[in-house]
Amino acid sequence: MKTAITAAAAMTLLGFSQLSAAQEVAPAAAPAAPPITALKAAHLFDSVSGTLVERGVVVIAGGKILSAGAGVKIPDDAKVIDLGDATLLPGFIDAHVHLSEVSSANWYEDFYHGIMRFPAEQALYGAQYARATLEAGITSVRDVGSGDYIALGLRNAIKAGVIPGPRMLVSNYPVGSTGGHADQGPIPPQTIAVAGPIRGVCNGPEECREAVRYQIKYGADVIKFMPSGGVLSLADPVDNVQLTQEEMNAIVSEAHAWNRKVAAHCHGDRAAKMAIAAGVDSIEHGSFLKDDTLAEMKRKHVYLVATLFAGVWVGERLDKFPPAIAVKARAAAAQAQQMFQHAVKIGVPLAMGTDAGVEPHGMNAREFSLMVKNGLAPAKALMSGTAGGADLLGIADQTGTLQAGKSADIVAVPGNPLKDIGATEHPLFVMKEGVIYRNDVPAAAH
Repeated sequence: MKTAITAAAAMTLLGFSQLSAAQEVAPAAAPAAPPITALKAAHLFDSVSGTLVERGVVVIAGGKILSAGAGVKIPDDAKVIDLGDATLLPGFIDAHVHLSEVSSANWYEDFYHGIMRFPAEQALYGAQYARATLEAGITSVRDVGSGDYIALGLRNAIKAGVIPGPRMLVSNYPVGSTGGHADQGPIPPQTIAVAGPIRGVCNGPEECREAVRYQIKYGADVIKFMPSGGVLSLADPVDNVQLTQEEMNAIVSEAHAWNRKVAAHCHGDRAAKMAIAAGVDSIEHGSFLKDDTLAEMKRKHVYLVATLFAGVWVGERLDKFPPAIAVKARAAAAQAQQMFQHAVKIGVPLAMGTDAGVEPHGMNAREFSLMVKNGLAPAKALMSGTAGGADLLGIADQTGTLQAGKSADIVAVPGNPLKDIGATEHPLFVMKEGVIYRNDVPAAAH
């Protein structure tokens, strides 16, 4: 009996080994080639040269651009999407957003929700703002200030494919001094706990290094700090210097040691001069910058992210704010557009940024029209929101131009945006990493 069982077991093992051998020698099926899509339109914008080419074509496969230009050959097996009288451009890049929040018509109601909403609840709102931003043609953003790590969570969820949204670089909490624009409002400390370095609030160079390290520890791609006062905070003047030179030096050098770029919120000129001396990569807002400061930015290749749209939006709604904020907003709005006109003449590097969240999300392209209104050529405005933004964000190897090997981040707008920059506010087609998120062209045209 034992012999029979042993023989049966041997036969079973032999059968398994033969099956295994057969599986090993069977050739693996070759992976299917990714489908090819070709986009056609009357025009294509070259964000390197700032020129428009006719009969634009972009060929895409596997989320990447295979080829792009005028009269590019379309493979026989490609799915062709003909967008007609439109212009193909790289997906727009907004270098200054706050996707975790938005201002309503009632400042006091916003203040209430800011205290009473749970982070998980606010994140659900953020997911809606992210979708609206992407559908507006913004395929990459730099989120420069968010509480409770909400922007970080949005970034991770978008990257994982859980929710739709733009590619995000996030700063987590902005870094700044006690009582400054990075701190919470002057709410009695018995009501809300005082913030410290983990939430970006610091005093002295070593605490400021600690604050930077905390943001990086919890996933920050970029560091945002507050050298000067702000408009929408209750306790500080709009243009005063809020950090010492030593504190600014510590913040910037620590961030750069971790290979993080640094954005400096500066309305005031003196604070901007100090931030530039510290080695900052961009100045945000810049309402009161003087010509010598702008010239130094050009010399050192420091980007200006002017956020003109936010200034206009707030300036048209001053009656909704407390008097302390309205006074500051009025002063900044009076200077910001004139400052931008000077920056254009001097030749300061520009990146498009809106401060979306101050104004509603999904209206980002309005910034292009305001840049053009204030003296920037339409082609230069488009470059600031494509190749320029990619350079500032450090993602020029991934996006910002329609070139082979880059991510298939593509937007199409009606007509010719060099003749009507307002066309950027009405995208017909949005693709990010080869996935179509908006296509308003009738199916019969495909």
